[in-house]
Amino acid sequence: MAIQEIFHSVRLDESKCKGCTHCIRRCPTEAIRVKGGKACIDEKRCIDCGECIRTCPNYAKYAQTDPLEVIKKFKYAVALPAPAFYAQFKFTVPLGKILGGLLKVGFHDVFEVARGAEILAEEIKIYLQKRDVPKPVISSACPAVVRLVEVKFPALIENLLPLDSPLGVAAKIARLKAIKKGYNADEVGVFFVTPCPAKVTEIRQSGDELARIDGAISMSGIYSRLVNELGGVEEIPQAQMAGFKGIGWARSGGEQESLGEGEYMAVDGIHYVISVLEKIEVGELKEVVYCEAQACVGGCIGGVLSVQNPFVAKVNVNHLLKKYGHFTPIAEEELRTWRRAGVFDRTRAYEAKEVMRLDQDLHRALEKYQAIEKLLEKLPGLDCGACGSPTCRALAEDIVQGKAIEVDCPFLLRSHMLDLAMEIYSLASRVPQTMVKKEEGAKKVESQDS
Repeated sequence: MAIQEIFHSVRLDESKCKGCTHCIRRCPTEAIRVKGGKACIDEKRCIDCGECIRTCPNYAKYAQTDPLEVIKKFKYAVALPAPAFYAQFKFTVPLGKILGGLLKVGFHDVFEVARGAEILAEEIKIYLQKRDVPKPVISSACPAVVRLVEVKFPALIENLLPLDSPLGVAAKIARLKAIKKGYNADEVGVFFVTPCPAKVTEIRQSGDELARIDGAISMSGIYSRLVNELGGVEEIPQAQMAGFKGIGWARSGGEQESLGEGEYMAVDGIHYVISVLEKIEVGELKEVVYCEAQACVGGCIGGVLSVQNPFVAKVNVNHLLKKYGHFTPIAEEELRTWRRAGVFDRTRAYEAKEVMRLDQDLHRALEKYQAIEKLLEKLPGLDCGACGSPTCRALAEDIVQGKAIEVDCPFLLRSHMLDLAMEIYSLASRVPQTMVKKEEGAKKVESQDS
């Protein structure tokens, strides 16, 4: 059954919005407009990358996540910490202590997304060996990038890795392990400790019972609960299974490193990702086999729900990679087990959104395109954002689509006002002459009567 998208994690608090236009300039899909002095988000275009949250000086954008108390609804709650969660703590803190801290705040078990990443990496290697794979293959790990492709680069959908993300893999394995312990599926709650809003949106789209993720808890929220209690937390070494290959996924480049040698590339930062996707779209990067793309600068450690400065977090990750330099190999039999269970299968098929298309009818789309080009000749081309749209072209598109009017542009408004003033002046200057002629006509009638 198709899963309908009815949720976005990125939200707007109108009471805090000042209509400053900072967000419209940074949104990679031009999903935000300012109307009536307030920002408004087009849900069809939004990819939940969090750029508007990062940019807003008034804190009017925020990510809607789940409170920690939601785990109490389940008899057996499993935490799925993102690899970036480790980087929020000083690298001298043992990972077994961090994982033990998650148990102390109420979880019954922990399964590392980093371990899910290591398992997935082995399956990715197998997939890349296939001959008929469109190159370059684009990673599916970052949901903001996946949605970016669906919204802005639908022609590249076939390039997206047709395997689930590390989060999806970890969630399925965690649930299977809990069921193996004797719990019923509906008694098990699986919760992700998330660094970004895009992941929150992703889990709301999780499908069947096995793939279901029951909540996303902000990384910053759990950090604030743990940081002052770690001194009294018991270290649980056996909970920590991931090694350097999985932990490395916390920052940009870690994914490609886990795949070993090859023609791989890594790009981070949503605007840099767009420029790379543009090159892929025109066939400039055919020699690249695999493209790791992450919306946040620095990778997941740069997520807007992180606490630590991303550059400090990167230092922490680099130290952790040295400290946990082991890697527990994934046996072929284990891979086959997970494969049979559907662990690597995506729970949601990729789908071209085509929200950028001017019209479904090609002839009408062409007419609208021509109308946009004519409007652009009238618009100033400054991309100042004063109209509430990010660029002059965006305003022209809005006008053609009936979402805006020409005088929304202050420059065109001023021009219209000047034209109107000249017309009023011209009318005013003709009034005295008309009155003189009327008076002369009246006098002439009076003389004739006399």
